Amino acid sequence: MKAIVHDVYGPPDVMRLEEIDRPEPGPGEVLVRVRAAGVDPGVWHLMAGMPYAIRAAGFGLRAPKDRVRGLDVAGEVAAVGPGVTRFRTGDEVYGNAEGSFAEYARAKEGRLAPKPANLSFEEAAAVPVSGCTALKAVRDGGPLGAGRSVLVLGASGGVGSFAVQLAKNLGAHVTGVCSAGKADLVRSLGADEAVDYARADPTDGSRRHDLVLDAAGNRSLTALRRSLTADGTLVIIGGEGGGRWIGGNDRQLRAMLLSPFLRQRLRALAATVHHRDLLILTELIEAGSLRPAVDRTYPLAEVPDAVRHLREGRARGKLVVGVA
Repeated sequence: MKAIVHDVYGPPDVMRLEEIDRPEPGPGEVLVRVRAAGVDPGVWHLMAGMPYAIRAAGFGLRAPKDRVRGLDVAGEVAAVGPGVTRFRTGDEVYGNAEGSFAEYARAKEGRLAPKPANLSFEEAAAVPVSGCTALKAVRDGGPLGAGRSVLVLGASGGVGSFAVQLAKNLGAHVTGVCSAGKADLVRSLGADEAVDYARADPTDGSRRHDLVLDAAGNRSLTALRRSLTADGTLVIIGGEGGGRWIGGNDRQLRAMLLSPFLRQRLRALAATVHHRDLLILTELIEAGSLRPAVDRTYPLAEVPDAVRHLREGRARGKLVVGVA
């Protein structure tokens, strides 16, 4: 089968299209014939091996243990391993897989769900990692509803575009922060306000919010807390920038250490995909209450270009790789 592989850490150019053996599903695993795969920041971190803590976490100190990148997947079940009960050959599924930048990928049964009937494979591939992360972020923020205020930093990105919609569906007043060129997208997703971060500082303390979701990853804890109400909740999603060793995750660590001593709640969130969360997202999508914002679809051979596009911050929503 064809797959995007890399044998060393580095920039997008280390990835190349190659013919490799098709994987076989093990116990509790599903083999997916990939029709589309999503591109998210986790792909870059694993490709670059940055920050170094990623390598120490078991992904390979000197070289990547797994040669094929890609997490988000949408496709058809090609085979099932022993013990799989939810799926059978031919089912259309979406979720999280090991190495989805390939014609076939293995996935744990608990990280897949039936594909939303009203989405294409390309649209479905944009949902799992970002959608599940946004869902957990909004849930961690406590009860939302009319009269509650939510600030989404990075509102035009993958996680942010879902978070805007989820918070608005719960009745909150949503302010999305993005660049001027993406304000129309953020408003179309339901945001009551779209703030251009180049013209105004949304964390200057002039307005306070019950929930702040930071999916942009570069503001200080002091600034983020300044935009919270006295008993508000901050959820930090991932982390960019920072040093080579732990990168932007230092803010998450400091937030968790500081939170027990404050009225404000400071939360750190890592991206995880689970069957039950995918089912919640599917219900919302099929009801017309949630939609993925897909910027562009790249062919498999152009994965390096897709990763570059993402890192340059030009994406409006999600980038997708069409495979089959």
